[in-house]
Amino acid sequence: MSRLQGKYALITGGTSGIGLETARQFIAEGATVAITGRSQRALDAAGQALAGNALLLLSDAGDIPQQRALAQQLEQRWPRLDVLYVNAGDVTHRPLQEWDEQSYQRLMDINLKGPFFLIQALLPLLANPSSVILCGSVSAHIGLPQSSAYAASKAGLLSLARTLSGELHARGIRVNGLSPGPTETPALGKLGLAEADERALRDDIRALVPIGRMGSALELAKAAVFLAADESAFMVGAELQMDGGVGNL
Repeated sequence: MSRLQGKYALITGGTSGIGLETARQFIAEGATVAITGRSQRALDAAGQALAGNALLLLSDAGDIPQQRALAQQLEQRWPRLDVLYVNAGDVTHRPLQEWDEQSYQRLMDINLKGPFFLIQALLPLLANPSSVILCGSVSAHIGLPQSSAYAASKAGLLSLARTLSGELHARGIRVNGLSPGPTETPALGKLGLAEADERALRDDIRALVPIGRMGSALELAKAAVFLAADESAFMVGAELQMDGGVGNL
């Protein structure tokens, strides 16, 4: 397994769920991997889960100066960057009337503004060729209640996959979106719900999926490997939906 042999890959939000599993799969495919997280405890736990095979970088995805600092850290350690997977995200869902400006701005900073300026800061390090993967969401394509701010941020990120590809493809940088549907991750267990309420939520989520189940972190990670590898070199400015049919059926 060497589809990413010799490649340097950065995964933001790599301490759990899809990000952590993607780091595991990238390493298995031969990549040199760095992950970010905003909690040192979570980073340390992820580092142990990855058997010490990843560079751990403390960084808040919604803080713009920290995105520039992150780029500088990588420039000091690596000769180039072949793969960037923007996976960090704020998944807050709430009714329209319950949003306040501060919460809205924080979500947009993490999901859209931060990634924009991270890519800008990493431009000098991005190789020719290189692959940038932006984590979208099927929510950008459907009218799911209470997803208004989240879905808008992901729609913006998927738009960046097209516009930045148009701007950067001459430099060998291709940008694509990877959009999960409902996926089994630890995030569902962090909502503070009672056990019965969490089970009910999972049932409601599964009911949204035409094939009757949620996706796995491994399935999303394998899709990320494809987008990172040279075999997807002809895929530019596109979106790969891994959503069990939610967005199309």
